[in-house]
Amino acid sequence: MGERVVLHYFNGRGKMESIRWLLTVAEVEFDEKFLDTREEYLKLVNDGKLMFQQVPLVEIDGMKLVQTKAILNYLAEKYNMHGKDLKDRVMINMYSEGLMDLMEMIMVLPFNPDPTAKLEEIEKKAKERYFPVFEKALTGPVYLVGGKLSLADVLLVECTLMLEEKCVGILKDFSAVKSFQGRMIQIPAINRFLQPGSKRKPPPGENYAKAVIEIFQIKI
Repeated sequence: MGERVVLHYFNGRGKMESIRWLLTVAEVEFDEKFLDTREEYLKLVNDGKLMFQQVPLVEIDGMKLVQTKAILNYLAEKYNMHGKDLKDRVMINMYSEGLMDLMEMIMVLPFNPDPTAKLEEIEKKAKERYFPVFEKALTGPVYLVGGKLSLADVLLVECTLMLEEKCVGILKDFSAVKSFQGRMIQIPAINRFLQPGSKRKPPPGENYAKAVIEIFQIKI
């Protein structure tokens, strides 16, 4: 039995949450080492573990992986959630990167001086730019690409749940996406992940934002 996967990040969602989701769906056990102080972050940097001095950092298969997209693509390939061929993979990547763009807008809300106005902008973009794409893709098919579960499906269910926390009823005009979400949350691994006490992180609050700002010495 190989060594367990280890995740290095803050004790919050951020860019690591999609990695937690993907590992969960693949039913891979993982440990987490939370960054609570700047000193802990600097130790990772000084030890040469962070290629670009950034987290997430995932230790897996004897490697120290950084850069969120690279990590997700590696995991998707490793756990057979990246399509059957090159054409499948490029579609999965296009859907996934669009979803990551949308989720990143939500991730930075705690750092925005006017989150209400920004949230209205995010909701508008979700309804006009992003969700129509997935509504069309899921009208008929069970999954987004190739008739089987992929990275793109995992990110879509994560994204829809994240948006519903902020914008109640946002999926009311997207019945195919809502039905897809309903199917996905019945998958046993996802269902467990959505229960209290799992490794899923709560929506970020002031304490999370404060920790990130202090550790990275961000000027707002």
